[in-house]
Amino acid sequence: MSGEKTYVEDVDRAFYDFRNEEKDVYRVRSGLTEEIIREISREKNDPDWMLQFRLRALELFHRIEMPDWGPDISGLDMDNIVTYVRPDTARMHTRWEDVPAEIRDTFERLGIPQSERESLAGVGAQYDSELVYHSVREEVAGQGVVYTDLESALHGEYADMIRQHFMKLVPPTDHKFAALHGAVWSGGSFVYVPPGVTVEIPLQSYFRLNAPGAGQFEHTLIIVDKGAHLHFIEGCSAPKYNVANLHAGCVELFVGEDAVLRYSTIENWSKNMYNLNTKRARVERGGKVEWVSGSFGSHVSYLYPMSILEGRGAGCEFTGVTFAGAGQNLDTGCKIVHNAPETTSYVNTRSISKSGGISTFRSAVVVTPKAEGAKAAVSCQSLMLDDQSRSDTIPAMDIRTSKADVGHEAKIGRIPQEAVYYLMSRGLSEEDAKALIVSGFAENVSKELPLEYAVEMNNLIRIEMKGAIG
Repeated sequence: MSGEKTYVEDVDRAFYDFRNEEKDVYRVRSGLTEEIIREISREKNDPDWMLQFRLRALELFHRIEMPDWGPDISGLDMDNIVTYVRPDTARMHTRWEDVPAEIRDTFERLGIPQSERESLAGVGAQYDSELVYHSVREEVAGQGVVYTDLESALHGEYADMIRQHFMKLVPPTDHKFAALHGAVWSGGSFVYVPPGVTVEIPLQSYFRLNAPGAGQFEHTLIIVDKGAHLHFIEGCSAPKYNVANLHAGCVELFVGEDAVLRYSTIENWSKNMYNLNTKRARVERGGKVEWVSGSFGSHVSYLYPMSILEGRGAGCEFTGVTFAGAGQNLDTGCKIVHNAPETTSYVNTRSISKSGGISTFRSAVVVTPKAEGAKAAVSCQSLMLDDQSRSDTIPAMDIRTSKADVGHEAKIGRIPQEAVYYLMSRGLSEEDAKALIVSGFAENVSKELPLEYAVEMNNLIRIEMKGAIG
């Protein structure tokens, strides 16, 4: 991978590629030094323990080696990445009309306020390094549900809860970019759902990175207490630039006994983005985590949500789709650790590649000696749209007990020409026929998404399919 090939122009993504004039009021220098970390910490008014945490994470970042087993990320130079950009707004707002007009326009064009009014219990909007808006419906707040930005929670009555959970599932020692996140994180959401509470409609956070050459490092922390239910949706996008941008966020999900958390996301970063995100869940006795994941954007992705099934009868379902086009190398998958008896997991994924795109699916299922009676099934299917593209499946199974039921199946293929010809005979163009087939191939994800996100995903597929004939 050459350093200068950081984006492609084969796809018209005009809906997402609009950008605003840079009007940030504050940004740190590019690079990564102790002085910059202290500067960020002062800007955030961190408690002392968080500053010390950041500095230890920085030491780890400089000590830990770059990953050498996945896609090439040598084109990412941290000396050229700005790790903190504060947009032109004095503070986070709780009234939409108080958000600066230009930032408000960005999210309105992406449909966020409309979604809030029509179908969401609460919304958080992050622009570059800061949350600019957060709101939750009165009836949801009345149930005791906490939904706010992580930094407010860090300085308020939930400070002890944040300290108890922050980067406990994803410690900075985990890998180089977890350490980077621990050093420079900013923004993100905090959710706490009290015992027995069911949030009937979803909460959503949306992350927009506008500044070229910048990184976004939001931290999402969700705690769903005993017997509670929540659906949390995360969306993200960025305009296209001809310099590298970096996303190294972190998601930590704590699912209590008999609780259920569904975490849905569509990652639609632009094709100059290095997406090195880390997501992890811990599930207690009888609880369940459901991941619904769509990966469409970025130049390179390393993305493997992990679920640790820690209590008897805990469960996990992972449903995902990845679409790799020209100039993209998307390395995605998931990891599940069965660490208690009678735990269950089911993985169902679709990978699509076209125009020389590379799609790699990695799965890891670990069944410890404590997980007698565990059941795990992995099913992954790959569709290549031409002979320039590549799709690989790399499954790993680490089974430490004979009293477990574990299975894996994988299929790979191309669009059947007879199906294309049949649809064309019914009046569809070749491009529309192929797009329809691909949408059907990805239906297992779209049917799990709320309506407006299913529409967005199918729109993304149509956008990516333009020019894919060949």
